[in-house]
Amino acid sequence: MTVLALIALRWAAQIVLEYLNLRTLEDHRDRIPPELDGVMDPETHRRSVDYTAAKSRLGVWEFSTAMLLLVGVLFSGFLPWLWDIWTGFAGTGAWAGAGGLFLVATLLSIAAWPWEWWAQFRLEERFGFNTTTPKTWWLDRLKSFLLSAALGLPLLALLLQWVHWAGPLWWWWSWLTLVAFQTILLVVAPMLILPLFNRFNPLPEGPLKDRLWALAARTGFRARAIEVMDGSRRSRHANAFFTGLGRFRKIVLYDTLLNQLGEPEVEAVLAHEIGHARRRHLVKMAAVMAPLTLAGFALVAWLAHQPWFFAAFGFNTPSLAVAFLLFALLADTVTFWILPLTRHLTRRFEFEADAFAAKAVGTAQPLIEALRVLHRKNLSNLTPHPWYSTFHYSHPTLIERERALRAIPPGCG
Repeated sequence: MTVLALIALRWAAQIVLEYLNLRTLEDHRDRIPPELDGVMDPETHRRSVDYTAAKSRLGVWEFSTAMLLLVGVLFSGFLPWLWDIWTGFAGTGAWAGAGGLFLVATLLSIAAWPWEWWAQFRLEERFGFNTTTPKTWWLDRLKSFLLSAALGLPLLALLLQWVHWAGPLWWWWSWLTLVAFQTILLVVAPMLILPLFNRFNPLPEGPLKDRLWALAARTGFRARAIEVMDGSRRSRHANAFFTGLGRFRKIVLYDTLLNQLGEPEVEAVLAHEIGHARRRHLVKMAAVMAPLTLAGFALVAWLAHQPWFFAAFGFNTPSLAVAFLLFALLADTVTFWILPLTRHLTRRFEFEADAFAAKAVGTAQPLIEALRVLHRKNLSNLTPHPWYSTFHYSHPTLIERERALRAIPPGCG
């Protein structure tokens, strides 16, 4: 009953947040906040309201069915039945446990495909953002499946194998293994994984490239290359990021970003991304998440020795792999409530990166203009409900970012 109550509370919280956000959205349908005057014309703003509302309603249906599926999977006896069949076929070793975990994760991901298809080919298409073909959509899922199998199965097997190698302290070594895997992935992903999904070409020679390399040199940011990614192959949304570690680091700009922004704005966006690197936000976030992940491993180790935990979900025999599975299925019902803390941290990082960018280019105006263009082009919600943004926004709202940027004096570089 406790688990059902937690799931119901998690569902109710999400529904309330969506309702508050929708109500605030409709209240501002015909009026843009004075501070954001000029970001969108009235017609574009109404389209942004319709777009946000459509995503919200689709999200409610998707989330509600996911919660019903979770309840069914946990309490219908399906999991013990499936696990008995799987272990009867594959055994109970580390590789068998990893395979069982992978099987359940795959089945649950497939259950979400209809919603993802609708979002891509109905909702995004309706508002002019979709450029993905059905062939690309299916190939993406096939590649993701094969990649997950190639990387995820060995990792899961290794995490489970540590119980045989290290005994009671297996969870400590499993945690170290996961941290090492994530670090290695940061290095190899830009070279081996990202090119499986997108094409990357060097930024053409010219004033923009010279300007961006000068910015990188001025800010002490070393990267192997500035590359353009074919983001337009899947969507008209725009973005920019850096990826990799050390000498393998590279700057990536979406082709859609280059089409939407002028050179000063592109420079400001890149300066923002460099700000994340120079302020070591990735390292700081990892330092916050690492002890939380370690606590999760310790909790799984404790639950693996609690017969009542397994009996509550119909399992007769305790199993480390099953403990991992149940923990993964239930984690969101608990971690959701600490989201405001992590969101607060990421929003603080965004403010710091914005300030770095304004100082790097000598003025806040190019970044303000870039943010306005991106919000307009992406039909972003200009007036989210404060509670909704507290739980779901990793970035500050446009009003918050502009207020902070306008407080920075010109010529501050």
